[in-house]
Amino acid sequence: MTKKAKSSRISGFYKLPLRERLEAVAEFAGLNEDETATLKREGSLEFASAERMIENVIGTMPLPLGIGINFLINGKDYLIPMVIEEPSVVAAASNAARISRVKGGFQAGSDEPIMIGQIQLVDAEPYAAKEIILANKQKILEIANEMDPILVGMGGGAKDIDVRILEDASMVIVHLLVNCKDAMGANVVNTMAEGAAPFIEELTGGRVHLRIVSNLASYRLARAKAVFDKEALGGDDVVDGILEAYAFAASDPYRCATHNKGIMNGISAVTLATGNDTRAIEAGAHSYAAAGGKYKPLTTYEKNEDCDLVGRIELPLAVGIIGGATSTHPVAKINLKILGVKTARELAEVMASAGLAQNLAALRALSSEGIQRGHMELHARNIAIMAGAKDDLIEKVVERMVKEKKIRLDRAKEILEGMEV
Repeated sequence: MTKKAKSSRISGFYKLPLRERLEAVAEFAGLNEDETATLKREGSLEFASAERMIENVIGTMPLPLGIGINFLINGKDYLIPMVIEEPSVVAAASNAARISRVKGGFQAGSDEPIMIGQIQLVDAEPYAAKEIILANKQKILEIANEMDPILVGMGGGAKDIDVRILEDASMVIVHLLVNCKDAMGANVVNTMAEGAAPFIEELTGGRVHLRIVSNLASYRLARAKAVFDKEALGGDDVVDGILEAYAFAASDPYRCATHNKGIMNGISAVTLATGNDTRAIEAGAHSYAAAGGKYKPLTTYEKNEDCDLVGRIELPLAVGIIGGATSTHPVAKINLKILGVKTARELAEVMASAGLAQNLAALRALSSEGIQRGHMELHARNIAIMAGAKDDLIEKVVERMVKEKKIRLDRAKEILEGMEV
């Protein structure tokens, strides 16, 4: 009997009761009873686990876990876990992914997982130091690789060095380039940089100060591309509007900051869901956007010969599927299973696709009905709850506020008081 192919194209997913949505995801990902029970349980992170993750623990703070549906990436269907507090992000990304399927979904790729360990050398003659460091490159790499023979045995480890001179500061910066395989890599890179530092001091007569990973992972880029059918988007006017919105972001850093924030809505939500470092990803993305001396969009858009919209994204994504919270947080482990990714590079490619989808959805909303329409009902629901509405009254208050286009806490309280009289 032929096994039914899994598809992330789930019509009406948002209309299903929560229980049925979870059952659909569990079937897609092959979750066992314990994993499904963990997702059902409020406060899925037990205190004992939280105590091992950070210091001074007093509790946990759950955030909503949603599923981005409809994603077809490199011919494979994905359900994408997203942890975020902002309304409409998951729905918007899912809708953009649905539109992308018309022309074959997302095509994604990534570089080898090379991270940079920076070794700061001071009190040395810069050009002479650079020369002698490069002449002893192989020995430096050997010393670094002695720090983690297991990683080296897996094909990873320190692969090369680069030497930069910072003229204004009269210092030499050695970049140790480390293939981290399926880990994010900060700990191993820091360890290797520390291991190589004494030899660099011995070679140059200088003094090593900082030895630390860089979160501008410029060798570890991920990229994705999709063709968005013009009719599915809403026609030529919408395509032209998106291009005008993109041109605005490309020309103005004030607009570009919000443009890139929208991209990170998608990427950071997946980063958090998989237990990766959201701060490192955000820092790397925005540094990369500004690396040319001007802050630029992380996405680009253009028309093809059919007047469809072609979107692309490229940014550094230093993420892992082993180590850290990805290996210790019970829900992060389940989310990785839902994704079904086998390597850190595959995870980065999925995340890049999610970022492009979220950005396209935001630009489409801005270029047609406006961004507030998508946010309005979900925002109104939060306001209604803040006003004290419960159960069936929540939706009644929401309906009134949306109809009146007055989504404010004071109005929600007035409506609620009128209903309770």
